[in-house]
This record gives sequence, C-alpha cells and structure tokens, in this order.
Amino acid sequence: MNHFQAILAQVRALLSSQQPRQVQALLDGLLEEELLSREYHCALLREPDGEALARKISLTLLEKGDLDLPFLSWVCSRLQVPVAEKGISYRDHGGHNLCATMELGSLEGSYLELLNSDADPLHLYHLYDQMDLAGQTEIELSSEPDTDTINCDQFSKLLEDMEGDEETREAYANIAELDQYVFQDTQLEGLRKDLFIEYIGAEEGFSENTEVPVDAGQRPQKRRLPEEHAMDSKQRKLVPPSRSSLNCLDLPAGHIQILTAVPQGLWQISGTGTGLSSVLIYHGEMPQANQVLPSSSPTVPSLPKSPDRPGSTSPFAPSAADLPSMPEPALTSRINETEDTISPSPCQVSPESSNKLPKWPESVEQFQHSLRDKYQALPESPSGPLIAMELVRARLERGSNKSQERELATPDWTERQLAHGGLAEVLQVVSDYRRLRETKVVAVLGKAGQGKSHWARTVSHAWACDQLPQYDFVFHVPCHCLDRPGDTYQLRDLLCPPSLQPLAMDDEVFGHIVKQPDRVLLILDAFEELEAQEGLLHGPYGPLSPEPYSLRGLLAGLFQRKLLRGCTLLLTARPRGRLAQSLSKADAIFEVPSFSTKQALTYVRQYFENSGTAGNQDKALGLLQGQPFLLTHSHSPVLCKAMCQLSKALLERGTEAKLPCTLTGLYVGLLGPAARDSPSGALVELAKLAWELGRRHQSTLQETQFSSMEVKTWAVTQGLVQPTLGTTEAQLVFSSFLLQCFLGAVWLAQCTEIKDKELPQYLALTPRKKRPYDNWLEGVPRFLTGLVFQPRAHCLGALVEPTVAAEADRKRKVLTRYLKRLKLRTLRAGRLLELLHCAHETQEPGIWEHVAHQLPGHLSFLGTRLTPPDVHVLGRALEMASQDFSLDLRQTGIETSGLGSLVGLSCVTGFRASLSDTMVLWESLRQRGEAQLLQAAEGKFTIEPFKAKSPKDVEDLDSLVQTQRLRNPSEDAAKDLPAIRDLKKLEFALGPILGPQAFPTLAKILPAFSSLQHLDLDSLSENKIGDEGVSQLSATFPQLKVLETLNLSQNSITDVGACKLAEALPALAKSLLRLSLYNNCICDVGAKSLAQVLPDMVSLRVMDVQFNKFTAAGAQQLASSLQKCPQVETLAMWTPTIPFGVQEHLQQLDARISLR
Repeated sequence: MNHFQAILAQVRALLSSQQPRQVQALLDGLLEEELLSREYHCALLREPDGEALARKISLTLLEKGDLDLPFLSWVCSRLQVPVAEKGISYRDHGGHNLCATMELGSLEGSYLELLNSDADPLHLYHLYDQMDLAGQTEIELSSEPDTDTINCDQFSKLLEDMEGDEETREAYANIAELDQYVFQDTQLEGLRKDLFIEYIGAEEGFSENTEVPVDAGQRPQKRRLPEEHAMDSKQRKLVPPSRSSLNCLDLPAGHIQILTAVPQGLWQISGTGTGLSSVLIYHGEMPQANQVLPSSSPTVPSLPKSPDRPGSTSPFAPSAADLPSMPEPALTSRINETEDTISPSPCQVSPESSNKLPKWPESVEQFQHSLRDKYQALPESPSGPLIAMELVRARLERGSNKSQERELATPDWTERQLAHGGLAEVLQVVSDYRRLRETKVVAVLGKAGQGKSHWARTVSHAWACDQLPQYDFVFHVPCHCLDRPGDTYQLRDLLCPPSLQPLAMDDEVFGHIVKQPDRVLLILDAFEELEAQEGLLHGPYGPLSPEPYSLRGLLAGLFQRKLLRGCTLLLTARPRGRLAQSLSKADAIFEVPSFSTKQALTYVRQYFENSGTAGNQDKALGLLQGQPFLLTHSHSPVLCKAMCQLSKALLERGTEAKLPCTLTGLYVGLLGPAARDSPSGALVELAKLAWELGRRHQSTLQETQFSSMEVKTWAVTQGLVQPTLGTTEAQLVFSSFLLQCFLGAVWLAQCTEIKDKELPQYLALTPRKKRPYDNWLEGVPRFLTGLVFQPRAHCLGALVEPTVAAEADRKRKVLTRYLKRLKLRTLRAGRLLELLHCAHETQEPGIWEHVAHQLPGHLSFLGTRLTPPDVHVLGRALEMASQDFSLDLRQTGIETSGLGSLVGLSCVTGFRASLSDTMVLWESLRQRGEAQLLQAAEGKFTIEPFKAKSPKDVEDLDSLVQTQRLRNPSEDAAKDLPAIRDLKKLEFALGPILGPQAFPTLAKILPAFSSLQHLDLDSLSENKIGDEGVSQLSATFPQLKVLETLNLSQNSITDVGACKLAEALPALAKSLLRLSLYNNCICDVGAKSLAQVLPDMVSLRVMDVQFNKFTAAGAQQLASSLQKCPQVETLAMWTPTIPFGVQEHLQQLDARISLR
C-alpha cells in the first residue's frame, strides 16, 4: 500500500476545505506527538503554498515508519473532511435538506457571526448532532441487552487532554456564550424553557406539561411551566443539548454504562465520577402527553466520542465530565443525593427531593464573604482629606528622544477628556471594543502623591459594597508585597500574597476562580515598584501548571493574556519608567489629574476642620498665598498636606509665621523638630535607607533593616515611616514618595562615599550613557541643590550634626562649576525646566541670574507638559533675562491661567499655543473685562506656519476666522487678528480619507488669509481633494493675491480639475512662482489646457507635471507653449506614458525641460 499517496490525498482534501483552524490543529497535534520540531512547526504555519504544505505534512506522517492502527485512527481524526464538503443531497434524520448550512464553513469566531448567518443556531445543534451519527453502524450489544461499557481510563485520559487544551476550552466557552445570547432573548423565553429542563419533577410533570417542536429546525411555541418547576435564575445551570438521540448515563468508578431505558431525547447523568447528583438534559423530540415512555430499546446507534471532548459527539455538546467547569450562564439544576446513592430514573424523582442548593460551593462563598469583609472598611486617604477628582483619559505616544520608550501624551487643556462617569466609566470603557473572554487591561497613571493608591482601594471598597456586580472577586494587591527577589510564585500567591492578611484559598476556591476569569478584577497597585516589569510583553510563559513560576513569568502571562484570560487587570503606576513599554496594548489609560486651585483651597479648609483648628483656616490660607511658588505646588495632594502640616505647626508656636519659598525649606521645616529629638545618627541612617531603596525602585523596608528598635520607634512616632496597610509582615513604608526623595538627597549632601566629581551626575540634567542611577527618585536633584546651596544653619545644619554638614561646602563648589558650564541651548525642554527648578531651590542670586541670561530667544516646549510650578519658575526667569522671547506652548497642557500669566509678560513678544486654548483665554479675558491683557494676547498670538493634521485643526482654524468676522464685521483690514493677517504658509495633510471631508471647510475660509504665500495641499500625504476640491480652491484665487507657491500634488486631479484650474490661474499670474501637479491623473486634454494658460503666467518660474497620464501629444503642446514663456526656469514633465525617445527629443529642443 502506498501510504504516502493515501495520506497525501487526505491532506489535500483537508487543505482544499479552506479551514485553517483544522490545518493548525493537525500541525499542533504533530507537535504534541513530537513528530515536528517547534521551529519546523512554525515554518509550516507560515507556508504560503498549499501543495508544498500538503507534501511536507504527508512526508512527516510517513516518516513515522510503522503506521499502527491507533496512529492511523489519530491521523484520520485530524484529517477528517469538514461537514461542508458532504454531498449536496445529504439530509438529516428527519429528512431535512442541509444545503443552507453547508455555506457556513468553519464555525470558529464569535457567536454573533453565527447569529448573522442564515442558519438557525438551534438548527446547528441538530445538524452537528445528526451528522455525527450519520454513517455510523449499530453497535453490537453485550450479553446484557441494555448496557455497554467504556474503559474509564481512556475516558480520564481524554478528559485530561481536553483540560490542557486552551483552544478547546475557549471554543466551548464561546459555545456557552452562544447559548446565553440566544436563550436570554425575551422573545425566546419559551424556547429556553423547552430546551433546558430546569428541574426534574414528578412523572406527571413531564407527561402533562411537555410540548414538542414539530421540526428540529423549527422554533417551539411558548408555554408556561408549572410553579413547581420554577427556580431562581441565579441557582440554576443551563447545559447545551447534547444530541438528538440521548440516553441515561451512569458513571460509576469503574466503567461508564450507557443505559437505553431512558426515552429518546433525555439523558440522565449520575454517579460519583461526574461531580453531579443527577442531571436530566432534553434535546430532540419528546414524547407527547399521551405517549407512554418505552422501557427499553432493542438497538441503539453507536455513540462515537469526539476527538477533542470525551463522551461527546456534537461539537456543541459538552460531556458530563465538563459540566462542573461550564461558565455561569450554562449551568443546570441539581438534585441532592449522597455519593453512594444510585440515580433514579426521571419517573422516580419526587418534587420533595429537589431542594435549592447554593450558587457556589460553600468554601467559595465563605471565601467571597471574607474578601468582602476585608475591603468593607472605607480606606483612609494617606494625604489627608479626600477630595473627589475625575480621572482624565490618556494615551501613550513615542517620546521625542531617540529611545524607544513611550511616554504619556500631553493633550491641550481644552482637549482633555474627563471620565465624568467615575469608576463605572473607567471599568466599562474597555468593554466597548474588547471581545468576550479577552483580558482587559486598564492603567491609571499619575505622579507620586496624586492619590492613585487611595483610588485603587476605593475600587475594592465599592465592590465590597455591591457596587460592581459584574465581578465576583476583586483582589487588591500592593506590588510591594510581591517584590521578593529570587522567590517563585503560583497564581494563587499573586491573588493572595502571603504577606497580606491571609485568606484561605483552597484548591476548590482556586479552581472556581480560574474557571470564571471574566468575573475577576485584579488590581496591581504601585506597579512601578516591581523589578520584573521590563519586557513583560515578550517574557517567557508556559501553560498553567502546579509548578511555581518566577514573578516575571506570572506577570508575563497576565500581560500576554494567557493567564486568567478574560479577567480585568487594573494597574496604577507613575507615568515614567519602563511601565509605558508594557502598556502599549492597554485597552484604556487614565490619568489622575492635579488639584485645581479651588480644590486646593477646599483641601486646606477641610484639613483644619478635621484637625479641630478651624479658626486658623484663613491664617493658613494667608500664609500659603504669601508664597506664590508654594501656592502653585498646592496642586499636588501630598505637598498640599505638607504645607498644611507646617502651617499648623507655625501657627501653634505663636511667633511671626512665614512659610519658606522653596520645597527644600518646606521639608526642612517639617523634619527639623523631628531631627532634634532623634537618637544620634537616626536621620542619617534613615536617609541612607531611603537612598538605597530608591536605587532599587522600592519604597518599603523591613523592621530588621533598622540598626535598633529605638531608631525604628522614632521614625514611626514622627510619621516618617508607617506600617503598610493590610500586611501581616513587619513592613514599613515612607509616608510619601517626596519624603523619600528628600531623605535620599540628605544622604547625598552629607555622605563621603560618593566622589565630588560624580555628584553632578545625580542632577540628571545632561544625558549620559552610563549613569549610576536612573532618576527613579525624581525629586532628588531639586532637593540636593537646595540642601547644598542654602545657608547651612537654616538648612542642612538643622537636620544633621555640624561636622557632617560641613561636607556640603566642597560639594557646593563642584555644583557651582557644573551649573555655570551648562549650555542651555543644547538642553531639551524638560531638562531646561528641571534646571530652572534647581536654580530656584539654590536661592543663590548668582546662579539664578546666570541661568536666566543664558536662555535662548526662542523657547519651544512643544510636547512637554507645563505644570503650574513650571509656569511660575519660567515666568520668573523670563523677567530676569531682560530680553525678548517667543514661546511655543503647543501640546503642553498649560492651564488657561498659566497661559495668561506668560502672555502678559512684557518680555514675551510672540507665542504659539493651541487654537482652542487661546480662544478660551480670549473669552475669559473678555468676560473679566481685562481689555489691555486681551489686546496683548491677541496681538502676540501667531499660527505661522500652520499645519492641519486633523479635522479638529481645520475646525479650530475655522473658529478663529469666525471670531475675527464677529469682532470686525466692517471688513477693516487694520482690525484683523494678527494671527490671520500674518499667516504666510499653510499646509494641509489629513490623508486620503479625511482630506476630502475637511477640505471644503478649509476652502471656505482661505480668502481670510490675505497674506498667504505658500499653500501646500500635499505635504507628504495624499489628500485626494479631487476635481471638486480643485473647483472650490479655484474660486478663492482672486482673494489670494500674494500666493507664490501652490502644491496640488497627489490629489487625484483629472482633466476636469486641470481645466478648472487653468481657467482660474490667470488670477495668480502676477504672484505665482511655483506650481506642482505631481502624480495626478491629468491626460492630454488637461495638458492642453495648462499649455494654453502657461504664457499668461508672467511670474511663474517652476512647474511640475511629472507622473501624470498625458501622452506625447500633451507633452508636445506643453513644450511648444514653453517656447513662449522665457520667464519659466524649469518644466518637469517626465511621465511613463510618454516614450522615452520623445522626452529626450523635447529636452534637446529646450534644456529647461527636466526629466528627473
């Protein structure tokens, strides 16, 4: 026998069915059988040639050598011809033609694809069941006429193989979702009750209340079940029908017995091996009310097992062993019985035996109750009073530097999208575009101290208060509890870390959670503290196994959507660092915003009310408003709390109170009293711990890391460190991230272990390929310069001993030399702002003046976020510089008040900002009656040059023109807005989809730009405005009197558009210098029109008509017209439709013709 030809024929049949899922299944099976290497398996998956793939697969199968019978059976099961290839006259047992369903092809994909097809989903159940039985021979009965036996070991092995196949589990989960989607429809309520028996009642219940569908593909009529058959929907489980001809299965420990005593259409599954007491499933035709149920059947059709699902023939029917792991909508009712009780037939079950059981096992319910009790208590805000803030939708973008890191995008102030729906919107937004059973990743980003962790705890509290019914389990895991170098983890350790308050998660609870991951919300709080966060999208991860993984392996499984697939993963982290690389495929990203001025003032009032000193509210606000720099920092909750603490301490002393003018002075004022009462060297020891932990990206420490219990007690008493919430271990955490940064700077300022020449590296102002640390403690540079430069007696000397503080004198000289050698013109915008903050913290007039006078005249902060403190120090530096500046403030997220403060400076002669933000500023100034500042804001604003890259840009430009028309209805050019009057270059680059839609709006407002000289409608993007767009553009030529460059390349212009353009070009005869029609669809007619108008263009110097479609006739007309135009310098007209010899001849006649 030629095995190769036999196998090749079957493989060809499989490939010709155009079902890639079966091809992949076969290749996966060969890989599992170790007949393929993993590399060859991947190569075959990418093989484009079907015949080559068939031969390679056949050769692989042939190389096995001895093709024994089991192996041949396995190959046949893998190479089974799909159902759609059966004959067109194939009919089911009822005689119904199946041609309608043959066009369905593979049933993979979402269930909505099935519902959108012409086939009835119910018919699909019958179709696959009956086709599985078609062609099967009757089995030979054993000595007992109504029983047959199946080896239970084989059944168990198949079940284990199925459980290890992720693809199979997903397919059956999609089937269960199909059941839920179809049978929860209100119009099909009766159908659901007909198909899925919710209760096994008395014999008369079946005989009196059962109606039979006339046809398997026909929908049954609605009917009402008796009250004794009703059950709570939360306590029942629906099972998809198994087959058209079903029997009673008794599954004891040894063998599986197939009993034929149950009537057709009913299966009763019972036995200790199934995990069920008794389940009755109805499918197919039921006996009528007056029909007597047969007691036995002489012969029954064979029940071939599905190759993927043990004990099942239909791909839509789960086996009995699968029932406990079905999703929640596909659950079925149970009957209380002991394990050693034999299941009676349906006729023997009485209504009294059907007691309601809980939804889950008792251990699962107890675990959920314990979890709710843990999160029940409302978490206290670590930053003081709780101020409600709406999250802002965010996105990641590629950074401006050459690295591949993605950074948080900076939208304009008016473009921010607030999540007004609160928590519900945050968790619902991912469901809008993520299909079912896919892991949903939500990230909440924000700077340190913005309240991310508190917000995460409120999420778990909301679930405990039944406000998140879509989740059965919520796990809030602080990431500092997971960071154990060298430890290995299992999934249950990730959900319930041993260091947190322990919850008993036994195997039953864990198995229940794993089977329903879509009901799980996992919160990983402070994700930036994990060392293993790098490369999670590409980290190694294998299938779930009892063997422990590394932390990176578990995290990789979550991010790659292989572990707990279908769960919701909520992350909180800082926007900087390596986390951004892991969130490139996040479903939704939100940002925690800063306090507004109103929220900051509300926070101060509530702080003093809660502390019992409400009488000092006004005095504290007065102290805060007396220091404008600190007032801008009150937008941060953690800094606002620090200011309130220091203000309260100063007011309690009764002396003349005054807040410091720097952040360094603020923390020196807070820690000074604590340092005076500390044990010897305690603050220096704590500062060293803060620095060492920061270099490892950590903020938690163990009690054993303190040198003595006295130091630990002092640090906790003074509020410098505090116990971590909900942990059982002796863990402590710094009270705030900025406090850890300040202590790290204290260590750097007084230590002798770091060489002086290495100290400038820690300011992180100049990029270095090799730096000792990656600026994770981002507040260290400002605190370090403040501690080193400010007077020792009132700064570093107030924290450490004088002999230790003397080390700062030498460091001051090193940093002074470094700061004065910096070339500010080479610094990026972000580093320039950091330098201004460091110079402000020094309070050294010489350094501040040196930095201010080195500022370049044009400062661009494009794409760099400008916070209120940034705006404050930038404004002070501009005033000190004594020169004129122009500012680019686009995509900085600057607030309207901050924009107004910079625009109002006399040294700022021009600025660019978002059109929408600028118009909001103008409107606010107009409403407040600040006419002088409004006039300055309008006069200094410029949009030159303007590039429209989105429909919003065109809309904003239209709004700007409409604003001018409203304020100047008399058409007086002297009163035009300078931004419109002085615009000289306009680029339009929206692409082929949005370009034709937005261009009519642009064409309508073009006449307003009387000074426009350069109009670029190509700009490296095919806008495809077409002939209609050219017609609209031509109508504006009489108003564009100074237009010099017109670029209409790649806009799908035909002869119609070229003729329209030629008619309107004389209006630009005296101004137009360059005209480009490159890569359009102009033929000979259009070329002739352009040739006729060419002599009239007295100012034209360059014309480009390359890559069009005119022939030699059109080229000769253009060349002839060129002889009459001595002013034209270049005519580029190479096109593939002109013979090359003709082009060369024309060029020889006139050297101005360019063929490049």
